[in-house]
Amino acid sequence: MLDSHPEQPARRVMGIFAHPDDPEYFCGGTFARWASEGAEIVFVIATSGDKGSSDPDMTPPKLVEIREIEERNAAAVLGVPEVVFLRYPDGELQPNLDLRRALTRLIRLKQPDIVVTCDPTVFWFGTQSLNHPDHRAIGAATLEAVYPTARDHLNFPELERDEGLATHKVRQVYISGTASPTVKVDVTAFLDTKIRALREHKSQIPDMAAMEERQRSNHDPESPDDAPRYMEQFRVITFRR
Repeated sequence: MLDSHPEQPARRVMGIFAHPDDPEYFCGGTFARWASEGAEIVFVIATSGDKGSSDPDMTPPKLVEIREIEERNAAAVLGVPEVVFLRYPDGELQPNLDLRRALTRLIRLKQPDIVVTCDPTVFWFGTQSLNHPDHRAIGAATLEAVYPTARDHLNFPELERDEGLATHKVRQVYISGTASPTVKVDVTAFLDTKIRALREHKSQIPDMAAMEERQRSNHDPESPDDAPRYMEQFRVITFRR
């Protein structure tokens, strides 16, 4: 039985993902719910999705422009006012020290209570879908940035020395797309908002009706068919103070 009640309300949240559209697909309903409850949310997107097109006439610079606009529009639908793009190459993300430093800098700058990211241990979903390597890479780099790097002042000391960015202890990490969830968030009231946000990703979703049908059919199996409930699941790590 998964816990359906997060320990404390979200105040400052940072969602760290690999591509434009990842926040919406992985847990757009949760972000919409938290935003409606007054949380301050920022998205950090490691790449701008410059490889995500089957159009033979598309170029990476043009796709970057399109996808960044789409993500900003989608985030606004969810109630997220700020999106930071790190512009690493799509499909080449690695959980190295360069990426960890960039994430550590943003965590110290924004000081989130909650960080949301992907599960770095998941290689596949069921028997029909593989997880993108960028999702695993951003999950690993984010967890390493949260602990121990953002917390301990001897890690990247130049951030404090040169930029005045003191250490920061994140309270909770919400790991999405996980095979071992511990918490579910009821997003029934925000399903329509999530779908509207996904509709902003026109370059990535060729059949909007099919996308909406998939979202609406993915209801909690424990809820009745005549009153479906929609849940987003996470493994939640709560750090000791």
